[in-house]
Amino acid sequence: MYLHGVLTVASDIEVLARFGRALADPIRCRILLTLREAPAYPANLADALGVSRTRLSNHLACLRDCGLVVTVPEGRRTRYELADERLVHALDDLRTAVVAVETDRTCVDAETKGCC
Repeated sequence: MYLHGVLTVASDIEVLARFGRALADPIRCRILLTLREAPAYPANLADALGVSRTRLSNHLACLRDCGLVVTVPEGRRTRYELADERLVHALDDLRTAVVAVETDRTCVDAETKGCC
């Protein structure tokens, strides 16, 4: 997080809110799970996920802003990867944390005053 050009450490609440914001969209979840396997280039990610490059670019910008992915310049190309290796373990833990989900239940958006 930057404050007047100075890098600051985000509070625990800010970190969790950013992580939650990133995970709130299925495409961003798919991007993170793909990058969990290996770094990738935007064109390859767009093709693998079946989304337009413009749409993917918007999601990658969100994930960068949330601090979860970083860019690595490689000549004229830019590669994306998880910002921290510990995110691999965090994503694995999150994927396995919910062990029982009722198939007839939908997680409702907070704006509709439902769960989640």
